[in-house]
Amino acid sequence: MPASKLPNFAIITELDAFPAQLLGGVVAIGNFDGVHRGHRAVLDAAFEKGAALNAPVYAMTFEPHPRTVFAPDHPVFRLTPFEQKCAVLNDCGLNGVLVLPFTREFAGIEADEFVRDILVSRLGISHAVTGYDFHFGKARKGTPDFLRQAGTDNGFGVTIVTPENDEGAEVISSSRIRQALTDGDIALANGLLGYRWFVEATVQHGEKRGRDLGYPTANLRLADECPLKHGIYAVKVRLGDRLIDGVASFGRRPTFDNGAPLLEVHLFDFQEDLYNKTLRVHLVSYLRGEEKFDGIEPLIAQMNQDSAESRTALASLQPLSALDLMLMQDT
Repeated sequence: MPASKLPNFAIITELDAFPAQLLGGVVAIGNFDGVHRGHRAVLDAAFEKGAALNAPVYAMTFEPHPRTVFAPDHPVFRLTPFEQKCAVLNDCGLNGVLVLPFTREFAGIEADEFVRDILVSRLGISHAVTGYDFHFGKARKGTPDFLRQAGTDNGFGVTIVTPENDEGAEVISSSRIRQALTDGDIALANGLLGYRWFVEATVQHGEKRGRDLGYPTANLRLADECPLKHGIYAVKVRLGDRLIDGVASFGRRPTFDNGAPLLEVHLFDFQEDLYNKTLRVHLVSYLRGEEKFDGIEPLIAQMNQDSAESRTALASLQPLSALDLMLMQDT
């Protein structure tokens, strides 16, 4: 897989604005939440076909997540919200991403209409690549076999990628990664992703307790449905063109107010004002669970230990992949 960011990466949100230079290209189709190792097997197959056909390669994805459309009261937690997903796809080396709005009306399009009106008439694709479990169209009638036959009938090639397994022979999936985050198993989540999972958010004003304790923090609010286990994490933080070591707490601060969950990030050896700045926080390792302390002194003692453990974990850190390195280098 090309692990390089392209300066002309196109993000297309309307079919009418589809760029001419991508017409006739190879399209990798899927939701791609997380752009994990299984998804990148789909992208790898698309790159291989693109090279053979001398054609551009782009992804087609859908927003919002279909599960959220059909169950709005139970929105699915997004491993990579829209902007983060585009950032990862860019660093994978694609020429662009076509984002189709997913609505109940869109879900009701017949599978043959999707092929005829979008893949053939609007995009003129030369080849389509999807995962083994991708379905599309009304009542999910657009199965992999349906797509293969549609390709034969309409003059484009089709590649269906088989499941990608991890080192334990289990299928890599977004749901497994969400569960790993829920369990605090950051090593597993990162291993399945092939890069260190990250969140991006704008620093908010807080109660400034950390400053009083000698540990000033940048407060970030994550999505309400975020399942990340409450606890302490070793983190790498991207701020502009700098990558800074730190330690973070995600939880309700039971020693103080037991309030709404916040990600509180302390940057080592850092004194600058961070309010209203956007941070990209890569979770490297889970250190311990959230605790309630009987006073300030034991809390500070534990924070000192957490910081020392985080510094140790980060001191010899190596990138998990070329993609992991690129995501940490993004500016």
